[in-house]
Amino acid sequence: MGAIRKLDVSGVVKWTASVAQILGCGATAFGLTYWNVGFFVIGLTGWFVVGVMWNDRAIMLIHAIALAAMMAGMAAA
Repeated sequence: MGAIRKLDVSGVVKWTASVAQILGCGATAFGLTYWNVGFFVIGLTGWFVVGVMWNDRAIMLIHAIALAAMMAGMAAA
C-alpha cells in the first residue's frame, strides 16, 4: 500500500500508550501530580498489553515493574 499503512490493534494501542506517557512527562514537568499518574498508568498499562500481544517478555517485564513501582509509591504517599 505504499506510504499508507494500515494500523493494526497493537499499533493503535502502542501509539495511544506512547502519547499517554508523553502527556505524563508533560504533566510532571508542570507539577500536575494527579494528571501525570493517570497518564503514566494508561501508558504503562497500554505498553504492557502491547507486550502481551507481541509475546514480548521484555516489554511486559519493564512495564509491569514500572507500574508496580508507581503503585507502591502512591500507596506509601
